[in-house]
Amino acid sequence: MKKDPRLEAVEKQMRPGEISSIGFLGNDERSLAEILLDDGHTVTSLYLDHQTIANRMQELTDKGREGFGNPVLVDDFLEVTVEDSRGTIACPFMHMGMYPKENVRVVNKKTGEEIRWTALNIHMIKEHGFYEGKGSPFRIEPLDLIRVLELT
Repeated sequence: MKKDPRLEAVEKQMRPGEISSIGFLGNDERSLAEILLDDGHTVTSLYLDHQTIANRMQELTDKGREGFGNPVLVDDFLEVTVEDSRGTIACPFMHMGMYPKENVRVVNKKTGEEIRWTALNIHMIKEHGFYEGKGSPFRIEPLDLIRVLELT
């Protein structure tokens, strides 16, 4: 399969020290194209799409912001806390715009499981189907996200 030079340029931006000191690929040995394909397959095999997942993440983030750093209970079972880390970060896919450095923590009160994400994670999932590489500190496993948020 021929490599896409645009995807190669994006993959370079994702390495540590380019946009972020830690990068976006972690210790994942797969190419960016393989990461996108694998995570895309995981999501579509459950009859979901990246936009639906990201829209739910954004909805929870918006409701969590109402707590000004304190937990907010959403839908009687998701406890959402949004912490502002100040500053912004660019999308490694070279989209225009900057995304706030805020950390979102969601705890499923029925199961005790939790998941975390950032505003940039929401954007990258919605627009690019990218959940970050394995080993990245901000990697979100699609199956974990779907399970914790109880998306069907």
